[in-house]
Amino acid sequence: MKTINEDIKSGQFRPAYLLYGEEAYLKVQYKNKLRAAILPEDDTMNLSVYTGKGIDVKQMIDQAETMPFFADHRLILIEDSGFFKNASPELAEYLPQMPPETILVFVESEVDKRGKLYKKVKDCGRVVEMKRQDERTLTAWVLGMVKRDGKRITQDAMSLFLQKTGDDMENIAHELEKLLSYTLDADAITPADVEAVCTETTENQIFEMIRAVAEKQQRQALDLYYDLLSLKEPPMRILFLIARQFNQMLQLKDLREQGMDHNTVASKAGLAPFIAKKTLSQAAHFSKEALRQAVEDCVEAEEAVKTGRLNDRLAVELLIVKFSEKAA
Repeated sequence: MKTINEDIKSGQFRPAYLLYGEEAYLKVQYKNKLRAAILPEDDTMNLSVYTGKGIDVKQMIDQAETMPFFADHRLILIEDSGFFKNASPELAEYLPQMPPETILVFVESEVDKRGKLYKKVKDCGRVVEMKRQDERTLTAWVLGMVKRDGKRITQDAMSLFLQKTGDDMENIAHELEKLLSYTLDADAITPADVEAVCTETTENQIFEMIRAVAEKQQRQALDLYYDLLSLKEPPMRILFLIARQFNQMLQLKDLREQGMDHNTVASKAGLAPFIAKKTLSQAAHFSKEALRQAVEDCVEAEEAVKTGRLNDRLAVELLIVKFSEKAA
């Protein structure tokens, strides 16, 4: 990201940019930054946008070959094309021959670093992975926005806010906007304000449900499940998130037992450090054998629903009851 900012500041742009990774908010922000820096806001004549699979590469190359109209650059935005997962040799071969006035900006979710196109963009342009940010970075980001609004936020309120929102920056921005509006006439944001207006993510509600399961609080675990259903969450999505949570706990527990520190464990698992820390804390309630069994039970429940042997709502309910049952 630093390199993109440097290019924008200097006005010296590379032929191609690839923005990829999990953090959608950052991808949108930097796509828009490049768009604003390369072309005037009202210049649509020199902007072409291609979205989704099935883009006609030949047509895109023809567009790239067209000289800009009364401007220094022609900008082509390509989003979610799949070019970096499926081979696109024609585009890879074209990049080094592209007119210097044309700039390509790719915005993708997944890439294959072994692919020719990835290597070509890396050679002649900028490749930037937009990762989930750690707690320290997110805290600084939120504090900056709160300060710009002329407010303060207590440490307890900040911790509770990030606990509720998770590490998705788009969700954080949305929830913070609600929080700032709610506290319009106040100087400081308190935990009570966060509780009043901030919505807990489904993932966090699943986390709380697993915590209740681990502590054998069956009634609470079922109540949390019914709350999710009342919010129109599909049972199969809830099952997927439960299975993912158990699988993450198993993975993190295994990595921790190999002697890795928290940051290394988080990096290996592809999680923000503070999420990994919370998940490891939860995993301490389970043995590895219990976690493996839970993952297997989730797979079997999914199979039972798909083959019509069980209703989806009941399948998840039975799992929760089984996991939270107290030993005789």
